[in-house]
Amino acid sequence: MTVAVARLAAIALDSDDTLRLGRFYRDLLDLAVVHESEELVVLRADGVMITVERVVNHQPPDWPADSIPKQLHLDLFVDDLDEAEAAALALGARKPDTQPAPDKWRVLLDPAGHPFCVTLPPTGR
Repeated sequence: MTVAVARLAAIALDSDDTLRLGRFYRDLLDLAVVHESEELVVLRADGVMITVERVVNHQPPDWPADSIPKQLHLDLFVDDLDEAEAAALALGARKPDTQPAPDKWRVLLDPAGHPFCVTLPPTGR
């Protein structure tokens, strides 16, 4: 049995209208609003959060055609960013050059190229 590197924290959805999509999922799933702004909506579910993150010029997926693929990423809580990053890299992740807030979270790419973030949990969890 292996020891987990991280804990599933959030499923993050891209949108050009965070408030509209956040309110949709709030009402659809009866979730609590943790944070709500034009840039980010955070909803709390049992044991995990759903975030809606603003992406300028977002184009929705055209499933099933897939010329514009599905768009979401995982946020994973970790206790130590450096250790989690090293462990994920050892498992086959890659680290892109762009790191928006490396003291708070690290963007990594899974072996298929999907981005995911290892992040420190908010204080008072």
